[in-house]
Amino acid sequence: MNEKTKLSERIQVSNKLLPADVVIKNGKIVNVFTMEIENGDVAIYDGMIVGIGEYSGTTEVDATGKFIVPGLIDGHVHIESSMVPPSHFSHVVVPHGVTTIVTDPHEIANVSGEAGIQFMLDDSDGIALDALFMLPSCVPATPFENSGAKLAAESLAPFYVHNRVLGLAEVMDYPSTAQADEGMINKLYDARKRGRVIDGHGAGLDAHAMNIYGTAGITTDHESTTLEEARERLRKGLYVLIREGSGAKDLEALIPLVNEKNARRFLFCTDDKHLDELIEHGSIDENIRLAIQQGLDPILAIQLATLNAAECYRLKTKGAIAPGYEADILLVDDLTTFSITDVYKDGELVAQNGKMLMEEESVVTPDEHLLNTIHLPKVTKESLEITVSGTGKVHAIKLIPNSLVTEKVIVEPAQDRGVFIASETNDLMKMAVIERHHYTGNIGLGFIQGLGFSEGAIALTVAHDSHNLVTAGTNDEDMLKAIEEVAKIRGGMVLVKAGEVVASLQLNIAGLMSSGITNDAYKGMKQLDEGLKKLGFEGDFNPFSALSFMCLPVIPELKLTDLGYFDGIAGEHIPLEVKL
Repeated sequence: MNEKTKLSERIQVSNKLLPADVVIKNGKIVNVFTMEIENGDVAIYDGMIVGIGEYSGTTEVDATGKFIVPGLIDGHVHIESSMVPPSHFSHVVVPHGVTTIVTDPHEIANVSGEAGIQFMLDDSDGIALDALFMLPSCVPATPFENSGAKLAAESLAPFYVHNRVLGLAEVMDYPSTAQADEGMINKLYDARKRGRVIDGHGAGLDAHAMNIYGTAGITTDHESTTLEEARERLRKGLYVLIREGSGAKDLEALIPLVNEKNARRFLFCTDDKHLDELIEHGSIDENIRLAIQQGLDPILAIQLATLNAAECYRLKTKGAIAPGYEADILLVDDLTTFSITDVYKDGELVAQNGKMLMEEESVVTPDEHLLNTIHLPKVTKESLEITVSGTGKVHAIKLIPNSLVTEKVIVEPAQDRGVFIASETNDLMKMAVIERHHYTGNIGLGFIQGLGFSEGAIALTVAHDSHNLVTAGTNDEDMLKAIEEVAKIRGGMVLVKAGEVVASLQLNIAGLMSSGITNDAYKGMKQLDEGLKKLGFEGDFNPFSALSFMCLPVIPELKLTDLGYFDGIAGEHIPLEVKL
């Protein structure tokens, strides 16, 4: 059936000349345009809402006592951080009411370039979730580390023809943007000339930087962590995405800024959220619940999660229960607790009572090169040694729980036979970042405070954004064992104590995602959680997510890359040992 015929039939159903496919009756409709609750039947035909009023249909659903809510939209998410591929990711978030996501595949792109992007597009084709893509703007994120790929404007351009590609993803290389670097200008111009959306990444950037962002055509930012940062982005005309993920939880700090005067410029996102948290706590539905708990009106919270996100990304037929909009619909028992019972995608019931109604299937099988991305040099105990050469004082990363921002501190580690060692007494673990893409042999060494282990070591190949191998530990022997085990399982997460593997999770797709079924990956994550206790971890944050972001040089203050410490404020590498 062609589009002209479809339009004709939809109009006839709307005018009650033909019966609807589905009619949801007796529910209370949440109107995100007028911010009111209204009564009426919702008529659906060919996956679209065609009428609100009194209708009859082939299938009629009694929604007595329930609220009818638009499907939720995650405004910015990296699917890879869930550790499952797109087809499996849909089975995790759709039961939580998320029917559309705007995703940036820059994690896998940093490992596998164009092939990684294509895999994510292919594996999200035809699933019960609209996965809309932004093209990675910064691969690598900066020139201060080594990633698995480099993507110039000409590498990205062919992807714009794909019908699910919306624009250019988070521009995090602010120095190149501010200096009008030719490579960055090419990417910005390519998106602008096509009339596409451009996302920002303004971590720690001031008001003047927002002038530059706006001039470049950037319209969003998800990196606000304070009220003043968010307020400044609003003043400069940007949309503020309120993030609540695994590594960064900003909702409580930002939600007080939202009011009826400015609310249309806010939306929700998860950015990076692990599988166990998605399953147990939810996705954007959790953002809604937390916002309500912080005092936001429930309908306003729903508007942020639906209509606002749709308008931000120019999705003209998403985000509302109204004629001419896609029939992505939730039935919710109670708005305050936001308890979802039914999820409709394109007018079809796809999830009920927290479970998908269809079997989980991968859309595509990853190519072998995506399953073989761990290319490590020979790492020895000596490779991890840090020789004392001067003052006995070193720079260290001070982790701030549930934040991507860190502090740069100076500490005096313990010493043993002329080398620095980790020390439990001052909560100081050794840290290493090992280049794992090109056999360069690069190993960046440093120290981290606040990770919260009393013994053992942790290693993972999820290390934003270049995704080299990162490890931290209380002793070199356990760190070395963790490195070896990660290589053995072809990427993933490992915990080691006293030379023995306590728990591990294989992430064999680019070292980021599991090719197995979601439930097995979830069980693996729960085993890791239990393993953390054996290493003495008692913190109230996710140490895997926290450590993965200790390698991201675009977020201040101090991070560790395969080339050593990077000072995000000074914009340069700094030595490990403090000089006189």
